[in-house]
Amino acid sequence: MEISLVERIRGGIVGMLVGDALGVPYEFHDKQSIPFFDEIEFEPPDWFRRAHVGVPPGTYSDDGAQALCLLASLLECGKFDVGDFANKIVAWYREDYMAVDSVFDVGIQTQRAILNLRKGFSPLLAGPSEENKNGNGSLMRVLPLALWHQGSDLDLIADAFDQSAVTHGHLRSKLCCALYCLWARNILQNAENAWDSAVEKLYEVFPEGTIERNELENQISPKDTIYEVRGSGYVVDSLRAARWANNNKSYEETVKAAIALGDDTDTTACIAGGFAGIKFGINGIPERWRNNLRGKEIYEPLIEKLIEKVC
Repeated sequence: MEISLVERIRGGIVGMLVGDALGVPYEFHDKQSIPFFDEIEFEPPDWFRRAHVGVPPGTYSDDGAQALCLLASLLECGKFDVGDFANKIVAWYREDYMAVDSVFDVGIQTQRAILNLRKGFSPLLAGPSEENKNGNGSLMRVLPLALWHQGSDLDLIADAFDQSAVTHGHLRSKLCCALYCLWARNILQNAENAWDSAVEKLYEVFPEGTIERNELENQISPKDTIYEVRGSGYVVDSLRAARWANNNKSYEETVKAAIALGDDTDTTACIAGGFAGIKFGINGIPERWRNNLRGKEIYEPLIEKLIEKVC
């Protein structure tokens, strides 16, 4: 059955938030200690020592909240405005903007970037740019850009780079965000070989001899390379895990596979779940998770505005 653009857009946002919320209780656990597939739910089994004790089941974390900051900024400004987006990230951290209840999880690099912003750094220079600062914090929130964007692939790549720079300034993080956005755009457009087409587009934009091409080929290795799939907080691991998990045949199987990798479970499932939501549509996300996802008063109006904008 054909999935409409509206269903894909709803599925992308809700799929991202559900994946995040589903992964929250299992964060920081290695894969050997994650429950079996049929036990992975918003409420973990009684025997499991859940992370973030006191956070109600179905609550999305920093991943979803920052993605909603990005979406709100795009809808309000009608373009990617790096200053407005940076202000919204600071408001999230300081005032719980777009968070359900309050902020309970924040990455080290993002904290450093927010401190830089409060010191007056330019938003495009606020994110740490050292090679060992390639966490997944900008990749986890970038999906709304792909859903909203109506410009060229080159424009989408440039905006993906800039949204990453606010908290994660290294080229590797920027390229992972751009590749994810192109991959998602291809699915929205019902393109065949969505991943391969996204890779080829980046290779076309960044020819041999450029530093971007070197990063792509030697660090991200987006073509068919054998590697261990891991649920770590490293941006390349997260992108690879999302691609691997999306080989599954349903939304539920996808996000549970992502969580089963252990470690940074909420972010891995957020990234994989957002893409799976586009792929399978809103009705492909189990109703029990859609109904029990918290924060509807926050994200539903944004989804409606997004659909009005692009459909």
